Amino acid sequence: MSKKRRVLFVCTANSARSQMAEALLRSIAGDQFIVASAGTAPTTPHPLALQCLSDAGIDSTELRAKSISEVSQEHWDYVITLCDKASRECQPMASVGQMIAWDFPDPVPGNRPSGFALVMKELRERISLFVLVHQKDSHRPIHYPPAGVFKTLGDDNRLAALLLIQRYEELCVCELTAAMALSQPRISRFLAQLREQALVEDERRGQWIYYRLHPALPDWLLTTLHAAAAENASILAPMIQRLDAMPNRPARTACQ
Repeated sequence: MSKKRRVLFVCTANSARSQMAEALLRSIAGDQFIVASAGTAPTTPHPLALQCLSDAGIDSTELRAKSISEVSQEHWDYVITLCDKASRECQPMASVGQMIAWDFPDPVPGNRPSGFALVMKELRERISLFVLVHQKDSHRPIHYPPAGVFKTLGDDNRLAALLLIQRYEELCVCELTAAMALSQPRISRFLAQLREQALVEDERRGQWIYYRLHPALPDWLLTTLHAAAAENASILAPMIQRLDAMPNRPARTACQ
């Protein structure tokens, strides 16, 4: 039996967004994941967050506010921050497979049931996609709504990374770092965002991770990517030159 993957949601107070995310993932995925939440400055679970979960028929009895220090020595396959502030303040963890940065508005300042309900709705949509993308042995088709795809690819760097992966069929972080002349953390973040939307998939070989286009990409999206590459050859050319000239370019089995 495969080992359950471990997911930690992090926000600032661990009172609303991360609490709802923890309960939602547990509800949507059943026992597929081991899931927890924590905060960079934890308080207590917010009553309106608990009420939203209760109204949706989602169990919240296991929820409690925790500091990241309580879980920082454990291994987490995914650490998902739910706001930019938590992403900046998230302290180093002992063992993390992948850091993912989401950004959802904090409903606490408004203190309105409708605000909490809206954030929970958006969390449910994102977590449902996360579960679908990370579900092992799943042959269900993935839906790619054009508006969501184009929003993701509206960032020049995410688009460039995807076009380079398409051109070379498979690239690792260090190759994209060389090609795009950006830092490794920024490249990793772009790749995590592409992976969240099922635009790329990764494969771990030993300690290294490689990225390729997701095999579920529909024909219309592949055609769009090929057209984008053809129409933006002058933008991609310097990146291709840097990658092809990369000194000591690693072999396919020796690069992250």
